[in-house]
Order: sequence, then structure tokens, then C-alpha cells
Amino acid sequence: MAAMEQSLIEQYKDVYVFAQQVDNEISPIAFELLGKAKDLANDLNEKVVAVLIGHNVKDLAAQLGAYGADKVIVVDDKELEVYRTEPYTHALASVINEYKPDILLVGATAIGRDLGPRVSARVATGLTADCTVLEIGEFKARGDKEPRQGQLLMTRPAFGGNTIATIACPDNRPQMATVRPGVRQKKEPIGGANAEVI
Repeated sequence: MAAMEQSLIEQYKDVYVFAQQVDNEISPIAFELLGKAKDLANDLNEKVVAVLIGHNVKDLAAQLGAYGADKVIVVDDKELEVYRTEPYTHALASVINEYKPDILLVGATAIGRDLGPRVSARVATGLTADCTVLEIGEFKARGDKEPRQGQLLMTRPAFGGNTIATIACPDNRPQMATVRPGVRQKKEPIGGANAEVI
């Protein structure tokens, strides 16, 4: 990889979670993803950032902090009160372009399956859908002399579930994955944990 490409990738940091909410109630998948994001962030020595999109949802940020978010970015607008593809895609892509996450996790819910691919196309990165395992490891891309460290390795069933594929996104950021609900147990909330709200 060219030195310029590598330096651009190094601008991206932290593990982001799209904290899906419906009718001002956070979906359980958001809490599951925050637990996994915390594990990944610890491996990378990065922070966990939740992205909360909606209208009058700022009060929900404290719950996200209790489940592991170090920061919560709230995108609040009347247009975002009910999920609609284009406004949510614009909002999440804008957060990515401004804050440059290294990793973005989205729940593989009806909303997440609609939103994830559109956002990844908008920000010109890849997306691995329906992941069952996520871990940080090394990956050697074609043409690399040495394996790249700190890559998100995304594992998902392939070919009708008869085989498992592990996928990496070494040249683009963020590394994006949708994760099936129920794959992870949500961690216990941490009493008194406060997330910085942006």
C-alpha cells in the first residue's frame, strides 16, 4: 500500500456503533453491539462511540454510556423522528465523514440491513453483512510484504451456511459490519458510567 493511503487510513480511529432506536427506545441490538465494540476497542486501544439518530433522543445517551460507550454522538432533527432511508443515510454518512471511525458496527435488523449498505456505498467502503464473529487480527492482502496488524476480521456464513468466510477490509475505512441480533450477550450496565455527549 502506498504511504499516502496508509497515512489516510491512520486518520481513522475508534469503534462506532449505530445505536438504533425506535419510538425513543433503544433497540436491544445496540446494547449487544456496545459490548462487542468494547472488546474490539480494548484490542486496538481505542474508544467506543455510539451514534444516536432521531428526534428528542438526547436523554437516551446515558443508557448508552452505561453499556460501554465512551462518547455518544447525537444527531437530532425533526426529519429523523421516524426511520426513513435517505435522511438516516445522510445523517450517518455525515458523522462518518466528519469523525472518521476505524470500525462501524450496525445491527442486522430490518433498519440496519436497509441503512448499512447505503451508508457504505455513500462513504465508499465495504460492508460485511450478517457477521457472527468479529475479532481484531492481522491480514495479508495481495501484494503486501508483511501482514497488516489491527484489522477487523469479520466472519459470516457463506454458501447457504455450508462454509464460513472471514473477510477483511484492509484498504478502506471505516471497516463496516452488520451483526445478527442475539449473537452476543449484552453486558451488564455499569452504574454511574457517563459518556461524553456530542
